Order: sequence, then C-alpha cells, then structure tokens
Amino acid sequence: MIQTVLKRDGRIVGYNEEKIKAAIRKAMISTDLGEDESLIHKITDRIGLTGKEQMTVEEIQDRVELELMKSPRKEVAKRYIAYRDKRSIARRAKTRDMFLEIIEAKNNDITRENANMNTDSPAGMMMKFASETTKPFVDDYLLSEEAREAVKNGYLHIHDKDYYPTKSLTCVQHPLDRILKAGFIAGHGESRPAKRIETASIIGCISLETAQNEMHGGQAIPAFDFYLAPYVRSSYIEEIKNLENLYGEDYSDLYNAEIDDFEKKGLEGLQGKQRVLQHAINRTVGRVHQAMEAFIHNMNTIHSRGGNQVVFSSINYGTDTSAEGRCIIRELLHSTYQGVGNGATAIFPIQIWKKKRGVNYLPEDRNFDLYQLACKVTARRFFPNFVNLDATFNQHEDWKADDPRRFEHEVATMGCRTRVFENRYGKKTSIGRGNLSFSTINIVRLAIECMNIIDEEERINRFFSKLDNMLEVTARQLCDRFNFQKTALAKQFPLLMSKLWNGSENLTSNDTIESVINQGTLGIGFIGLAECLVALTGKHHGESDKAQQLGLKIVGHMRSKANEFSERYGHNFSILATPAEGLSGKFTTRDRKSFGELPGITDKIYYTNSNHVPVYYHCSPRHKAKIEAPYHELTRGGHIFYVEIDGDATHNPEAISDIVNLMDQYNIGYCSVNHNRNRCLSCGYEDAQDSLEECPKCGSKAIDKLQRITGYLVGTTDRWNKAKLAELSDRVVHK
Repeated sequence: MIQTVLKRDGRIVGYNEEKIKAAIRKAMISTDLGEDESLIHKITDRIGLTGKEQMTVEEIQDRVELELMKSPRKEVAKRYIAYRDKRSIARRAKTRDMFLEIIEAKNNDITRENANMNTDSPAGMMMKFASETTKPFVDDYLLSEEAREAVKNGYLHIHDKDYYPTKSLTCVQHPLDRILKAGFIAGHGESRPAKRIETASIIGCISLETAQNEMHGGQAIPAFDFYLAPYVRSSYIEEIKNLENLYGEDYSDLYNAEIDDFEKKGLEGLQGKQRVLQHAINRTVGRVHQAMEAFIHNMNTIHSRGGNQVVFSSINYGTDTSAEGRCIIRELLHSTYQGVGNGATAIFPIQIWKKKRGVNYLPEDRNFDLYQLACKVTARRFFPNFVNLDATFNQHEDWKADDPRRFEHEVATMGCRTRVFENRYGKKTSIGRGNLSFSTINIVRLAIECMNIIDEEERINRFFSKLDNMLEVTARQLCDRFNFQKTALAKQFPLLMSKLWNGSENLTSNDTIESVINQGTLGIGFIGLAECLVALTGKHHGESDKAQQLGLKIVGHMRSKANEFSERYGHNFSILATPAEGLSGKFTTRDRKSFGELPGITDKIYYTNSNHVPVYYHCSPRHKAKIEAPYHELTRGGHIFYVEIDGDATHNPEAISDIVNLMDQYNIGYCSVNHNRNRCLSCGYEDAQDSLEECPKCGSKAIDKLQRITGYLVGTTDRWNKAKLAELSDRVVHK
C-alpha cells in the first residue's frame, strides 16, 4: 500500500489519491464519452493498494497509464499520456526560454542582475547558465520547507543563492601584512615575501583576485596604507644602495634616516648627502606612484570570474601618519585623480577614506592635507568614499594614537557597505573576518498585508507579529546555511583558509572550517522601509516625524532580535541595510501582481534601498542626514549614506567636505557622494551635464556616463536592470 510519494524536487509527502482521481477525470472529460466515476475509483483503489510503500511521481503515473490501457477506455489512456507529455514539456520550456534569452543576449532582469558582469560574453553566459540552474537545486534540496515557502511567496530573498552549494562565504577583509611578510601558496602557484613596493602592490592584487575565486562576495584591504608603508622604506634603501654603487660611496647612515615626508623636490642647491637623500626620495616616490598606478590598473583589468567580471575590490586607508604611509596615500590619490588608460575613472577598487579626528580631519591634524586631496579626488572620480571612525559605534576602546598597529582597532568596510567589527567569538576587529551569508526580508509585503486593518494600534501590532515570524524563519535559514558551510574543508579555500581568515593558520587541509568561521557574521537585511511606512502610516520617514519614529522602532526591533538570535544560536547575527541591485525590482514585481498598484508603495517598479529616504523625495543633504543617521547605529552589518549633488563637482571639492561634516555632526558611519560625470570615449572630454548625448568637442556619440549603483560605479548603464534604471531616472539632487 502506498504511504508516501517521492516528488521530483526530492521532497517526501503523504500519498493523496485525490490527485490521481483528478488527473484521470481531466483526461476523461476531454473525450466523447466523458467521466466514469466507477472506473476512476476502481483504478485509484488498485494503484493505492498494490503499490509499494513509497513510490515516485513517475512510477505512479506509469501505473495509471497501464491501468487505463487495460481498461475499456483506451482513448482516455491516450489523452492521459498526451497530457503528461505536455506537462513535461512545460517544465522544460521554462528552462529553455531562460537559456534562449541568455544565448540571444537579451537585455532583461536575468541577464542584467549584476551590473558588474558582462553576460553577453561566452564566459558570462556560462556563469548565468550555471547560476540559473543551480538556484532550483538549492530550493529543492538545501532549503527547509518554511524557508522555501518564504522565498516562493515573496517574503524572503536569499542572497547569492547560486553559490549556496559551494559552501563559500561572502567576503573578507584581507590581513595583507601576513601575505607580504610570508608569501603564500594558493592553487598551482606561490608567492614569495615582498621586498619592494612594486612586488607588494602586485601581491595585493593577487591576494584579492585569488580570494575572489574562493568566495561569492567582495574583497577588501582594511589598512592599505599601513600594509604597504614598509615597502616604501625598503625601496628607498634600495635606491640609496643604487647611488652607493653609482658614486662608490658609503651612504649606509641614510638607510634609516628620519624623513618627515616622501615628496618629490628639486635638487637645485642641495649638496653632498642631502642631495643623495632627496634624489633617493624622488626616485622612490616615482616608483610608489607607478606601483599605485599598476594596482589600480590591475584591479580594473584582471578578470577573476566569467563575464569579464573584475574583482569586487575595496581598500581602506587614510590614518597612517608615517612618512611612508603618507607617500602611499598621496600617490594612490594622485593616480586615482589622473585616471586609468586614456584618463577614464577607475571603477575598482572602491576606495574608502578612514576619517579620524586627531589624525586627518581637522586642520591641525597630520594628514589633513591628504584629506583635502581626497575630497578633491572624490569630486572628480567619485572615490574615495568616507568611513567615520569617530562615529560612536565605530570606536574601539583599545585604539591609541601612538600604537603602530592601531589599524587593528579601526573599523574597515566593504565598498558596497558591508561592515564587520563587533565579535562575540573572537577579537573585535574588521581584519581577517567577513560576512558568511545574508538574507533580506520584504518588510513592504508584511506591511501591505496589514493595510486594511482600520485600528492603527492593531495594524502596527499585526505588522510586528508578522515581522517576528519572518525574523525567526530568516534566522533559522541562516543557521541552516551556516551548518552547511561549516562542513567545507580548508583545502577548498586554499588562500582564504590558510592566510586570510583569523585562526585559519591552525587548520590542516582536511580539517573542516567549522572552528574558525563563527567569527564571521550572519546578516539579516531589509528593503523598502519607506514603502513599508507608507503602507502603515500613509507617509514615509522623510516627510513625517511619526513615520520616522515607527521606522526607528521597526529597525530597532530587528536589531534587538538579532542580539537575541546571537545568544540563542551562538553566532554573530547583524542587521544589514541591504544594498539591493538584482533584488531591487523582484519583490516589487511580485507585490504588484498580488496587491495591484498602490500609491507610494508599489506604483514604481522598485523599492527604496533599505532605510534610505526615497530617491525622488526633494530634501536638503542635512535633512537626509538627520533622517538616515540614526539607522546606522542599528544596522551594524552595513549601511551607507549618500548625497546627490549638482554641477561640476570637480571645481567644488568643498561640497565633498561639507558632506563629510554632516557625517561628523550626525554620527553617520559611512557615506558617498553622487554627481554627474560624462566622458567622451573618443577624445577624453569630460563634463557634468545631465544628459550629454554628443561630445561638444569632437562630436562623438560614444559617451561614457558614469553612475553609482548600490555603492559601486558602473561605466555604462547598459548592464543595469529595469528597476535600477527606473530608480536612476527618479533620482533628484539634494540641495
């Protein structure tokens, strides 16, 4: 007797004879003789009583065919077989249509899910084929029933689901000094320790590139200036030795000479060792500049994945006040300002200036001049962004100005916004850690489902009840993924689990990574706070103080639940202000289909990113800062504040420092500035017009329109999906 059925997706469910009856009845209705209930019951009973205890769907359907063929109603058997074949073709057709859209390089939300990938290329196509066919496998075999239903019904999005089966982690902040000092072996090659600045620069690139192929998220260097500074001095000593060989003199007393700054200066009027010293400094600065140029060039040309996808890389810097560290910062900024190739703006690495009072923010600070240069560079090249080490939640109790390794106590971020700092299961630091995985809750849908409750208190309470339920589902889903990830062997991640992740040096190749990855974070994200508040109160938080208070209550509640989950499950849970790119329109599309076009909620094809004030809402930068700032303390898994400015920012670096001042005043953790930047690909002409279609200098229509998408730059909007294009067109200047 049949008890259970093994479905096509691997699930085991109870046997339901009504499904067999319905299928036979449907086949009978399509014939001239119509239904025969007696025969339907007879066939169903025979199959149910004579079948094995557990059968597959296909085995049961085969038995139905045989029973119908043995019956007087053979024409029904033919209709049933035809219907079965049609259903099989329909299941395959969905995959076929999706493959054809990729093959034909159609511009749609599947092929434009990631603006940093060229899915039109052969390698990009292969990436999408693999991605789109892996996701159903995850749904069928790796997700719990409750998580699968939450995803299916539009309440939950599991990020990087296509990488789920690989057991890979999301991102990591590279402790580059470990590699520079000791070298590394990863895959088929190995690297020796660095001795000069050029080698250090190249190893930095290799570290980022190699780890990118072992992970599904971004790669960052948390203290780029501190890590590379020693190789400025070693390169300088090398230049002194070259001069010793040239002149046949002993200048060894200059090896460790005190140098206030490594800056190029003329040699006129200098004599003896002073001339030798400055000459060596000049040559060293030239080498550092070339090394920084090479680093930026490599990060924009080395393809780490299919689809011409370069490393999703970020570097944090700005707080090394040594002469050598200042040299790294200065030449990196100069190289960034000049651009790559024929003067193009570098897309990667995302550069992040670490703002710190007493170090680089006030006029009396040692690195204030470099901060001013950083603002100038941002005004032209969009980077660096700015992370605020003075924000109350970004401070570390062990940070000391005279500590040569103070960078270990400085927060560093991924360019898109991901933040890792607090740690219940190890040292509080950003270095050698990262996010393990994250999932995003559709809080808009939860709010829409409560809209028709007239009593406001009951409406809000019902929303929080629904939110609590979905938070519980999300926490369990992330724990399930963690339990799957932890079974990976160290040898599956040859660089990450030998040199980069904290504690990995104690692992052997066949050890699982379980003992070290709990220092990472599990992120619970959210999208569409603005639309959620409109559904619950009629207004978003940018236009209503009442809505703002509710918004803070919602995200604060999520933060409290994350703390509770950390204690309950023994992991580092955090709340993330989700950087929605591919997700931007997915939830909205489903919700429009379910609930129709609701003003201020589903009337656009995208939901507002995380806790941002809507891009179309006219307000001043100060108002935007005042509204969004309190959410940064609550979203310690990552956040970003951005401002749209008008005009040609190249001539207005003060506008950048004004935004950084807002960070300081309102306790903002991380920010970036958006502005227009057009560049003619034919002659290199640049300007800041809103809609430049033709170069005023040479008449070319090949215009590179640089735009920022969820924290990083994209040189062409051709790779943006429809939702992000709609958001772009709605963006207004904050003034």
